[in-house]
Amino acid sequence: MKYILAIDQGTTSSRAIIFNKKGREVSSAQRELGQIYPRPGWVEHSPVEIIESVKTVIANALLSAELTADDIAAIGITNQRETTLVWDKTTGEPVCNAIVWQCRRTADYCEKLRREGFAEKIYNKTGLVPDAYFSATKIKWILDNVEGARERAERGELAFGTVDAFLISYLTGGKTFATDYTNAARTMLFNIHTLDWDEELLRLFDIPEAMLPHVYPCGHRFGETDKEIFGAAVPVCGVAGDQQAALFGQLCTEKGDVKNTYGTGCFLLMNTGRKAVKSQNGLITTLAACVDGRPDYVLEGSVFVGGAAVQWLRDGPGLISAAAESESAAESVPDNGGVYVVPAFTGLGAPYWKAEARGTICGITRGTSRGHIVRATLEGIAYQVYDVVKAMEKDSGIKLGRLAVDGGASANGFLMRFQADILDCEVVRPSVTETTALGAAFLAGLSSGYWTDIDQLRQTVTADKVYSPNMSQQTRYMLLEGWKKAVSGLL
Repeated sequence: MKYILAIDQGTTSSRAIIFNKKGREVSSAQRELGQIYPRPGWVEHSPVEIIESVKTVIANALLSAELTADDIAAIGITNQRETTLVWDKTTGEPVCNAIVWQCRRTADYCEKLRREGFAEKIYNKTGLVPDAYFSATKIKWILDNVEGARERAERGELAFGTVDAFLISYLTGGKTFATDYTNAARTMLFNIHTLDWDEELLRLFDIPEAMLPHVYPCGHRFGETDKEIFGAAVPVCGVAGDQQAALFGQLCTEKGDVKNTYGTGCFLLMNTGRKAVKSQNGLITTLAACVDGRPDYVLEGSVFVGGAAVQWLRDGPGLISAAAESESAAESVPDNGGVYVVPAFTGLGAPYWKAEARGTICGITRGTSRGHIVRATLEGIAYQVYDVVKAMEKDSGIKLGRLAVDGGASANGFLMRFQADILDCEVVRPSVTETTALGAAFLAGLSSGYWTDIDQLRQTVTADKVYSPNMSQQTRYMLLEGWKKAVSGLL
């Protein structure tokens, strides 16, 4: 009996999950990752801690399942996207801390790019907008600010990679320097139409091409683990950025498939097939995970505050004592009582992109209770998802018929029922909700021959719960009109 090991290296923790042939979790381990804030708005990770955390969770997952490295058929990696590392190609030594995707140190430079008219060129090539979120400006910052880095890079001594490439290099003992399409597509340097590093963008950001990893489909034999490091020579056969891995873990492989991950924020991805849809409604265009060949395209929209709104209810006004309590509190009242909560605590994301917006509560009366505010907060999450879905439908011309969901807040039955009602479509929650790690495992398993094809995987994926809409059109219209009024005050 062999198994697939998925490494899920995220922003706040690293996890290792071992899956069996039925796509079920055999064991898992998790370790928190420290956050470093050198200045306001700056966010870093220790590359050493990333490696140590991954080593620890692998060892603990194997120990928990009473397995050894020899029992692993293949490894899949999924990772926080855009986070940037630069290291010595020979020694593997990082030149500085990893600059995390959340870091805003290059925001002024991105604004300069927009003022100088580069936004359209960047979008046409990469599907992205000039923003500190993506990797290119982070690389430039390292080359311009770390002593000797630019000179070493121009001599071909330094490597850049997102977290996946850094982990692959480490696990293979430095033998493999590579990434996959989905992570490359988040750098703002990769042409998503030609599937190559773009020479014009490299010149714009003044980044030597020799720094960049080889780029392959997500399902590819990226190399074998070094026996001294892993304990056996095991192939690394699947790599994808976290949101694309979740899309694949939900098996959203057909045009029009949409998934939403309810995490701290919400990340919605729509598979648009072979067509790269140019958004007119505040979305970005990127690549989907694929086992081999040419990937499909994806429309992506991000909601800044999703599950974090429930944390606010607990830690801010103290209306609930635990996240799970929000469901019963919301159901303690028959409706929202005319109350709307717009949880724009850190601005509004897609499709509005109003960084300066802040949260608001509308419609409070003398009769407003704790239940109304809790209910309105959960509804506010669902309304934000509705706004992104409608933007996707306008851009793609595809009407949503089913929303696949995962992430912590997808366990909230009230939120899922309201989401189905307000979208007027089915909301499907899978029995295995760790879909990010599962997607990495699926990619590795398909690429290595552990599983034969997508059809075999479909037999392993079952729904835990299907929520069907049960709201009148009149009620839906009335609620959405109230939401539009609440949001309009922030625009």
